[in-house]
Amino acid sequence: MSDRTKDAAPVEILLVEDNPGDVRLTKEALKEGKVYSNLHWAKDGVEALDFLRRKGNHRDATRPDIILLDLNLPKVDGRQVLAEIKQDEDLMRIPVVILTTSKAEEDVLRSYELHANCYVTKPVDLEKFIAVVRSIDAFWLTVVTLPSEK
Repeated sequence: MSDRTKDAAPVEILLVEDNPGDVRLTKEALKEGKVYSNLHWAKDGVEALDFLRRKGNHRDATRPDIILLDLNLPKVDGRQVLAEIKQDEDLMRIPVVILTTSKAEEDVLRSYELHANCYVTKPVDLEKFIAVVRSIDAFWLTVVTLPSEK
């Protein structure tokens, strides 16, 4: 089990999501979790890459321990963001959880080809959405050992 309880240093999470409603629900679901976490939000693919590369307004950004990535994003879509993360020597070890509404088999296959760590389809139902985010929290933040920054 992870030692990232409420007393430990927070888990840094980057949520890349263009839907403010889903951002709010994700924040609420993570607040209820057993793990102390800081949620950072990027509203599109360009902002996500700037955050990860500490560019522009994100020069002082904290390196995330895990990334929750939507596929259907404005400017640069999630597939391209995933490809760039996994090709970047400094970022490739950060686990990326695809969290998207797409159930398309081609999106699932492409995400894994691009080295996503897992693929989760967002339920439309509010309570099920919160349950999914809590299950991500329970597994990725309490069971899995996340890599530390090299």
